[in-house]
Amino acid sequence: SSETFWTTTGMFPQEFIIGFPKCVKISKVAIQCYLVRTLRIERSISKDPVGFEQCIEKDLQHTEGQLQMEEFPLPDFQATYLRFIIKSAYDHFVSVHRVMAEGT
Repeated sequence: SSETFWTTTGMFPQEFIIGFPKCVKISKVAIQCYLVRTLRIERSISKDPVGFEQCIEKDLQHTEGQLQMEEFPLPDFQATYLRFIIKSAYDHFVSVHRVMAEGT
């Protein structure tokens, strides 16, 4: 539901980690967020959320009053954990409304 969301506490960087039950193949990650300026996505293929490596870092376009919707194609990509790091923002607080990972 886009009515629920995770919000930052005001200082940057901020991060959250999404874990899968086992290592999965991901073909695309999509995110719906608000006021995020720079986003980095990292992955880990370990059993525990350690040893992350950077996959994507992107400056998102400012969309006043609307959710930002970004898709990141990830060919031949495997992960057990995804770490999303919000490095900077267009305001003091940002929100993340949805994260979707497609694959097998």
